[in-house]
Amino acid sequence: MPTRFNRVYIEAAGYHLPGPAISNEAMDAYIAPLNRISGRIKARILAENGIATRHYGIDAEGNTVISHAQLAAAAVHDCLARAQAGLGDVSLLSVGSSGGDALMPGFANMIQGELGAPPMSTLSSQGVCAAGVSAIQHAAQGIELGAHRQALALAAEMPSRMFKRSRFGPRGYDSDFDAHFLRWMLSDGAGALLLTDSPSGRGGLRLKLNWIHQQSFAGDYPVCMQLGLSQDRSTSFLDYPSASEAEAAGALSLRQDIRLLPHLFDVSIHEYVKLVEAGWVKAGEVDHFLCHYSSEKFIPVVEELLDKAGLSIARERWYSNLRTRGNTGAASIFIMLAEFLDTHSLKAGEKILCFIPESGRISAAYMLLEVEDASAPLAQPTTTPAATRPGAPATAIAAPHDPAGAPSQLQPLLTQLAGIWHDYRSAVWRSPVIHKLVAGQFSVADYQRWTAQWVPQVREGSKWMREAVASLTGPFAELGALIETHAGDEQNDFMILYQDYQAAGGTQPLDALRRNPGGEALNSYLHALAASENPLGLLGAIYVIEGTGQRIVPALLPLLRQQVDLPPSAFRFLDYHGANDEHHLARWLAAVEIVLSIEPKAAEAILATARRTTQLYLMQFEHILDA
Repeated sequence: MPTRFNRVYIEAAGYHLPGPAISNEAMDAYIAPLNRISGRIKARILAENGIATRHYGIDAEGNTVISHAQLAAAAVHDCLARAQAGLGDVSLLSVGSSGGDALMPGFANMIQGELGAPPMSTLSSQGVCAAGVSAIQHAAQGIELGAHRQALALAAEMPSRMFKRSRFGPRGYDSDFDAHFLRWMLSDGAGALLLTDSPSGRGGLRLKLNWIHQQSFAGDYPVCMQLGLSQDRSTSFLDYPSASEAEAAGALSLRQDIRLLPHLFDVSIHEYVKLVEAGWVKAGEVDHFLCHYSSEKFIPVVEELLDKAGLSIARERWYSNLRTRGNTGAASIFIMLAEFLDTHSLKAGEKILCFIPESGRISAAYMLLEVEDASAPLAQPTTTPAATRPGAPATAIAAPHDPAGAPSQLQPLLTQLAGIWHDYRSAVWRSPVIHKLVAGQFSVADYQRWTAQWVPQVREGSKWMREAVASLTGPFAELGALIETHAGDEQNDFMILYQDYQAAGGTQPLDALRRNPGGEALNSYLHALAASENPLGLLGAIYVIEGTGQRIVPALLPLLRQQVDLPPSAFRFLDYHGANDEHHLARWLAAVEIVLSIEPKAAEAILATARRTTQLYLMQFEHILDA
């Protein structure tokens, strides 16, 4: 849950952007396209991200005109000037960034030295976009606890030095898309906030920091954005014989795996839903929404997810300076907030929600600010809102398939299924087999072992579904056609998977393959349930099984292809399910609608079966590497 603050205020917000504003046309003088392919990438990315101008700390010849520490110090000076304060008034400097001019010492210490600041506490938070929020949170906690009266929270980014033509060296012309992509996305800038427990209230208003919430999903997902690892994420730049060899191999190229970005918004919106349900924020009471997104392409993605959650924030309340300032990473929300405060006339009682997703290894951060009348008594400690509020309407994003136009009467069921799904998904990514895959240590033998245990499990799928059809009676018999169609679609899937096993080098006959203990437990449970009269709860099992194919499998397939030297014929089953399970889940939704129209209480059985299926499916994952 979020960290609540009762006596932390933003006294001032400042920023610094180096050099002149650089247009899209003028970019070529700074980070010229390397070849025709690079030029096409540039045109495509700029058309999608909506950035028109940005700032660089390098000149047209690629020379550095301001150091990263100087850039950050300039933002501090601007912030303190706005607050009419001096460095002697500050006892904590908390800094967030993806890295400074040097690998060590900490960036906060280097900035303190650049400022010539007196002795003070420092914190260097290294990360990507959410690192700046970590810096704010640390500073705010220091003030809330009474350890500091005033603290500076600061974030700065200067990626331009990595993007100039010379940095791509001898391998520049064949750099991969992941390395090219960010050259046209990121730019330089720094922002600073002065936090205090005694706001001056100039202008008759003060800005209170109500709470901060940030959550990392690094245990669930592989690396999305990185610097310092080889292209396949398996080797650190420090493991090469020399720095020149590390650079020649591309280990010093900043990369982003854009295939993982949908997961970032998926988990981010889910966290937002949890905040609303727990009473931390009410969508209708958000007066201003400062959303850090790297590309205007993601605006409709965020809007659609908010709409499906029933928690929309009107578009006219959104604010972003991406078009004119570019994406400055961890500094973006600082610069955005400073410019927002410069350009908007606020009123007491207004609330500002800040949303900061981070693609590094998938994180989400949120802050809620509130404008107060300066004459009002300073806030006193309050109690934390309950995790759930009796009588509050259930709202959440739709279940993992997010079908457009899902019937509103299914919302309560979809809400609870979404919670079950997200807990399950997180546990799957931390299971031994997936953890090994994410760590880049997967082998052909591991893949053989996995498929060998999976084949007999998939083989039973159509059997227990048809057994369930035979168990349907009365008004539920009409479900039979839907389930029979689904069973027919999947009855031969096990043969595709068995052929994948053989393509991976597996030699066991089909009938000799055995499920692992988890697979045996899952199979027994599904058959036993299918044999009972009107086993409506099986819709919960199908939800989990098909959702795994739609949401987890597509993310695993690229990792498998990177790590195991096998032909495409070894991955046909995964390819098929990643592309088709969305259609299967649409059929599932139709079946659920039929069931609930006949018997609304069937939702309880669907939820219970979904929950038990996740437990058994996880057991199957846990045993894969045992053999």
